[in-house]
Amino acid sequence: MLPFSPPLDNSQGQLSEEEATLLATELKQQLRQGKAPAQDAELIERMVAGLGDKRGLTRLTFAESLGIVGKAAVTPLCNALNNHSNVTVRRAAAKTLTLIADPMAIPSLLNALLNDQDPVVQGSAVGAIAATGADGVAPLLGVLINPAASSMQMGLASWGLAFVGAQAADALKRAAQSDNEKIRTAAIAALGDQIQALEDNQARDLLVNSLGDRCADVRAEAATLLGKLNEPEWAFPLLIPKLSDENQQVRKNAALSLMKLEANQAIPILEDCLARESDDSVKAIFKLAINQLG
Repeated sequence: MLPFSPPLDNSQGQLSEEEATLLATELKQQLRQGKAPAQDAELIERMVAGLGDKRGLTRLTFAESLGIVGKAAVTPLCNALNNHSNVTVRRAAAKTLTLIADPMAIPSLLNALLNDQDPVVQGSAVGAIAATGADGVAPLLGVLINPAASSMQMGLASWGLAFVGAQAADALKRAAQSDNEKIRTAAIAALGDQIQALEDNQARDLLVNSLGDRCADVRAEAATLLGKLNEPEWAFPLLIPKLSDENQQVRKNAALSLMKLEANQAIPILEDCLARESDDSVKAIFKLAINQLG
């Protein structure tokens, strides 16, 4: 335990500025010496309380120290995340749990995502779930099919899945074959790492098959992903048929991906599709792609 340990006012769950300064100074000294803070319950509570300090560098010292403490700090951090009245503490608690990346925190992080009113807390909670790797995939997928989840919460969950990426290759590939359209859409969007970093042929096949999915959102996401992979020779023949897809968003995404891939050989095809297109919003995208490629 650190030499200086004045009593914490538990009714407020915070440190005074003087207390925070003294404690942070001691912790910095220990970090410089390569020493880990003691896994002492009172000290951990004091560091968690210090996450509410107004000074960013001071909060960072407490967060780094708690990250080094690791598992012993998970429960106090989860309590702060779900119960503290100070939004600064809740935000910092979620970010600190990202450093620890312990699956034990997932239920509390999910609770924060779905129930905390602060968008920064929600986003940081998703980041901490994603940091757990494969353990975070099922909970994030669960958000996508939760009828109580808002559009923003589902969007954050999709971002979290993409962040997990190659850390959970098998779980995401299974999700890409789910019966649930929302899950398939999010999983396809997250397959980029498997295809690029792992050169995963199964993931490639799933992406190709998704271009013919019965759900337009899945097809649209697959068309977008093809534009991100920087493999124009592979993507070009797959994207061209999608310029005539029955869904306008798929047509738009296919044109934008061709533009991103700098596939100037697509110009005559885009011009032909433009002449036959009836939707004004799609026409605008086709014109943009033709102009950019030209």
